[in-house]
Amino acid sequence: MKVVFLDTVHSILEERLLASGFTCINAIKLDYESCLNEISNTDGIIIRSRFKLDLDFLSKCHSLKFIARSGSGLENIDLNYCKRRGIKVYNSPEGNKNAVAEHGLGMLLNLFNNILIADSEIRKGKWIRENNRGIELAGKTIGIIGFGNNGEALAKKLSRLNMQILAYDKYKTGFGDCKIKESSLEEIYEKANIVSFHIPQNEETINYANDQFFDNFKHEIYLMNLSRGKIVNTASLVKNLKKGKVIGACLDVLEYEKTNFEELFNEKLSLEYDYLINSKKVILSPHIAGWTNESFFKLSNVLADKILNQFNPPTLSKFP
Repeated sequence: MKVVFLDTVHSILEERLLASGFTCINAIKLDYESCLNEISNTDGIIIRSRFKLDLDFLSKCHSLKFIARSGSGLENIDLNYCKRRGIKVYNSPEGNKNAVAEHGLGMLLNLFNNILIADSEIRKGKWIRENNRGIELAGKTIGIIGFGNNGEALAKKLSRLNMQILAYDKYKTGFGDCKIKESSLEEIYEKANIVSFHIPQNEETINYANDQFFDNFKHEIYLMNLSRGKIVNTASLVKNLKKGKVIGACLDVLEYEKTNFEELFNEKLSLEYDYLINSKKVILSPHIAGWTNESFFKLSNVLADKILNQFNPPTLSKFP
């Protein structure tokens, strides 16, 4: 089977495929048009987010049997087309779930203890203690929206900090235990001090955190988004930061990111973005929550497991 690598991933994936008899083609430096020529007769595609695998792209893949996406989000892949064609689509959220959870915990600890502010002040010669008095996570209630790999990993870490964990997932039930309570959105609106998003981006979730979402909460909240930027409407978030309904925010993702997640768009950014980058109530990171040395290996190793479980030994097409 021929597999084309369109993005850089850990070498363990190519090594394991080669060892099992696959032919691997490195196309990470080819432009879009050159990649179209390369994928016309490929059996598999390895991708992170460099190109959108839409109808136009995938219709050129006449022999395609699988797509392996290094990471969790599948919004750049036309899943309906893949289903019609019988193309397997693999992702690897198991590979970076611990990295995402640790990053989220780090962001919360930084925000609650004013660590970035205090660090900046000391570097300017300011020794300010009272204004940087922290808040403890113990005793707080967090509402986790989306209880897949990443949401569950964060919940397990926070449960050790004597926090109350409320978790809601529209498509999953029966996951509660003595430390994590399977909850409803209504209960999260009523009880949560912190809300964390761990849901995919799709038509249903874009602008999920809008004016109505924030109005539903009975108390002021902290917001954390480790999933996709477009889930949180920035204008609504800034409005609620200004009026105090949102006390602080941890954002690893922004709605202004390009679809390849590697940079912000080139147009002039909004006034709301200017507010975020200048606010001491907001901690930002450049979509790196799952971006660790360890997860780099695990993401590819998980994909190798899934591909080889289905296609080992690789079966050759009977038809050209």
